[in-house]
Amino acid sequence: MFNQIKSSSENKVLITELTRRFGLGAENVIARIAIAYSLHSGLRFSPLDVKDSGGKEYTKNVLFGNLFDSYLYAMCTAYGIPSNNRDIPRYFKIHLDHGIELIHKEITNNPNLIGFDFLFEKIKIGLSEICSRTSNS
Repeated sequence: MFNQIKSSSENKVLITELTRRFGLGAENVIARIAIAYSLHSGLRFSPLDVKDSGGKEYTKNVLFGNLFDSYLYAMCTAYGIPSNNRDIPRYFKIHLDHGIELIHKEITNNPNLIGFDFLFEKIKIGLSEICSRTSNS
């Protein structure tokens, strides 16, 4: 399917900045969070919305680790596409760039926000949504 994904050149600096701000260690962690955060936003894109690929490069294994199938399932579910769709790499790249921009914007608008507070709040919101959907079923 694909072996690597590159962020936009603009987001290369943001990835490093956000990783340092959150104290996450490896830069692939913020990339994983960004993809999930972007998917959660509900925005859907055209494969033609892809930006340049001059930024941070991730191999598929580094970016997703053993979670690739989970991310693939989430992406395919969000777009209603089969797992062999040729545009999946583009969607991952688009959501990586979009998620980094969303997180950076939120951090910029809340300069006193501490990295882990931000992450825990987003996790709490996501879990609450899952619980409410489960209890309504």
